[in-house]
Amino acid sequence: MKIAIVGCGNMGMAFAKSFLQYDLVKKENLLLIEKSANRAENLRTENTGVVVETISAHVGEYDVVILSVKPQDFGMVQDALREVLQPQQVVLSIMAGIPISTIQETLNHRLVIRAMPNTPAMLGMGITGFSAAKELSFAQLLKVDNLINATGRSVFLEDESMLDAVTALSGSGPAYFYYLVKAMVEAGKQMGFEESMATLLVKQTMLGSFHLINNADKSLDDLIKAVASKGGTTEAALREFEGGGLAQTLQTGILAAERRAKELSKG
Repeated sequence: MKIAIVGCGNMGMAFAKSFLQYDLVKKENLLLIEKSANRAENLRTENTGVVVETISAHVGEYDVVILSVKPQDFGMVQDALREVLQPQQVVLSIMAGIPISTIQETLNHRLVIRAMPNTPAMLGMGITGFSAAKELSFAQLLKVDNLINATGRSVFLEDESMLDAVTALSGSGPAYFYYLVKAMVEAGKQMGFEESMATLLVKQTMLGSFHLINNADKSLDDLIKAVASKGGTTEAALREFEGGGLAQTLQTGILAAERRAKELSKG
């Protein structure tokens, strides 16, 4: 397989490195298109793939073209791409908020997949929701699904509009998690711990709790009850959370993220 990546920021390079790690592409068949001369030079030093600074007819020789530029920068590459894309190429967009139909019309190209990854993809532990134009075959979908799974796990959505919910839940999700971790660390500091010790306690607690969610044959409510003995310390904390409307606030925030994603998708 030959893959071209347009835009080599954190997410673009997360995909590139994952493809190489799992032998899905050879370095000589991985084209990295980066407009920043300094960034391009750094990429050449890293020897991750073939690095160029402009889009040329050469792009038309690749099986999959990944669009990982910022949405506001799409206008800077769309004309050049429209000139070189070939009908059989699959375009995979990880640009937030730009619908498949817009990409199809802008690039005059039918085979478009739209995906929403999250930042843990940089460690190969991401989750990506993706949707596809009806013109793609099952074989083409499977090919892209295999690529995405190199960065973690994937979920295919027949209804593209659900990508707005994916954006709000898992795309933005890491930030919510960090927000909670930060609040817990701050509480630890208020109780007298040095920040490093509070951070260690919280991070390991989060890690262990994640594995319990994954491996224990219990619901989340059961897991909470297993920690919160009646009249104990955990129950005291949970009572404060409920009184302050913490769960409702989190849900309201996530729904606000979804609304904003819908607004961005409509332009």
